[in-house]
Amino acid sequence: MKKDIHVVGAIIVNNGKILCAQRGPTKSLSYKWEFPGGKVEKGETPQEALQREIKEEMKCNIKVGQQAEHTVYEYDFGIVHLTTFYCGLIDGLPKLTEHVSIKWLPPQELNFLDWAQADIPAVEKVISNFT
Repeated sequence: MKKDIHVVGAIIVNNGKILCAQRGPTKSLSYKWEFPGGKVEKGETPQEALQREIKEEMKCNIKVGQQAEHTVYEYDFGIVHLTTFYCGLIDGLPKLTEHVSIKWLPPQELNFLDWAQADIPAVEKVISNFT
């Protein structure tokens, strides 16, 4: 039986562009692109987990808005339950700490990246909502 992994992702929108983050070589799904975020800890709401993860990973503060998508995807290492939310920056700009690269892209260019499978439905929703 595979492990269920509950994670959240931030679709951070700033000046009409979307923040995309590339996973590092030592992580599972190495070099795949994702919406930044992480695991929901016991006792946290998804929104609280997302604010905490972005503060830890990217050293900035976000406002979590409307849920964009919820995806369940089975990888070889477990079943990922990914909930993504539209977010805005409150203060600070995202910094690289855990990812190898970040990019701000207009929605119509999101398809040019090699996304983690669980993120693809959210990518498609962002493209359809903004274009």
